[in-house]
Amino acid sequence: MYKKEFDVRWSDLDPNRHMANSAYQNFMSHTRMAFLIENNFGQREMAQYNTGPVVFNENIFYFKEIHQGKPVTVSCEVTGMSEDGSMFSFRHNFYDHKGRNVARGLMTGAWLNLKERKIMPLHSDLQEKIKHFPRSTDFIILEKSHMRAHGEFPQDIP
Repeated sequence: MYKKEFDVRWSDLDPNRHMANSAYQNFMSHTRMAFLIENNFGQREMAQYNTGPVVFNENIFYFKEIHQGKPVTVSCEVTGMSEDGSMFSFRHNFYDHKGRNVARGLMTGAWLNLKERKIMPLHSDLQEKIKHFPRSTDFIILEKSHMRAHGEFPQDIP
């Protein structure tokens, strides 16, 4: 499991003096990108193939407050991927300085072809890289239906 440690900054707090929702999302995103970079799938590789990540949804489950003054560790696990590598899911756990699990974030997304502006299968070079990413013990092969498993669909204004 990949892990990254963060100091909780003053700007990460909300008016209740605990970590703000947006800080959880920022820490998860930073951890995911660090994971990708360490697995040779960073900005350079994305630019080379005109590819970028797009988030479909993020859910955060809060178990305990996180306050400033002690570091927080955020984990990153690949929990799912489609056969063609176009879709992915990650799980992030937040741990306090004593190793207690204080929050969990789940996210799903896909790789966007930045020229076509469409979700497309990854280039074979990138697909080969992600095949070797460490995976969670409950890893699944994602299908399009997983991206809407939450039951939310767009509804236009009548």
